[in-house]
Amino acid sequence: MPQIINVSAYDPKERQRSGRSFSEHDVSALRDSGASGLIARAGKGGNLDTKCANFLASADRAGLMPGVYYRVQRHVDAVSQADQLANRALALARSRSWNASSLLLCGDFDGDLPLSAILRFMERVESRTGVVPVAYLENSTQLKQTLSRADAATKAKLRRMPYWLALYAHDSGAGPVYPAPGNPAGLVKQYQVWSDWTLWQYGGVDWQGGRSRPKVYNHGSYRFPPYFGSLDRPTERNVFHGSQASLASFWQQHGIRLR
Repeated sequence: MPQIINVSAYDPKERQRSGRSFSEHDVSALRDSGASGLIARAGKGGNLDTKCANFLASADRAGLMPGVYYRVQRHVDAVSQADQLANRALALARSRSWNASSLLLCGDFDGDLPLSAILRFMERVESRTGVVPVAYLENSTQLKQTLSRADAATKAKLRRMPYWLALYAHDSGAGPVYPAPGNPAGLVKQYQVWSDWTLWQYGGVDWQGGRSRPKVYNHGSYRFPPYFGSLDRPTERNVFHGSQASLASFWQQHGIRLR
């Protein structure tokens, strides 16, 4: 499955072993380790990410498909956050002569968001850019309850956004309401909206004592190593559920044109 890296101003994390590093100015190590795309955080809860533009320019120079995500939070109006994503994405599209043909757009929704906020964000991004963004959802009990109880018409609206799931361990997310999903298919069933997933964030970090530690799914038929390729530090990692050709088509469908 094609590999995608997502980054923010927290990247790169600290060095933990021998190997290659990367920065917002040079992501060639990500490409050489097998990445096909890079999704940078554009903003979070009303604040812009300071490294987004540099990461995307570096990704484009390295031949990686560029994308942006926005962390949508409850304390700021969803429409104003959608406008901030749209404004930044459109400005980035005009900022350089791109090698890439499109910039993927994604919404990263906090676990305590009401359904109305998720839909308002999606609809505003689409109205501003003509693009339906990808929906990144945590392994969140509250979100599962909110989305699974939605009516059929609302679920149909949600399904217009491809599902980007987060699952770092087969036994994570267990509680009194839901058992551990076990694998991506199990998490899809718990949300009761999508028939399948599109992107899977299988690797992230745990923070312990101010240092990051790899947190990577490694169970059953899915066996991912703790570090990505030759990298000397952890990074946030994803796979696309399809071929390289279908990834390119997906990027075009859910991204704004760059040339």
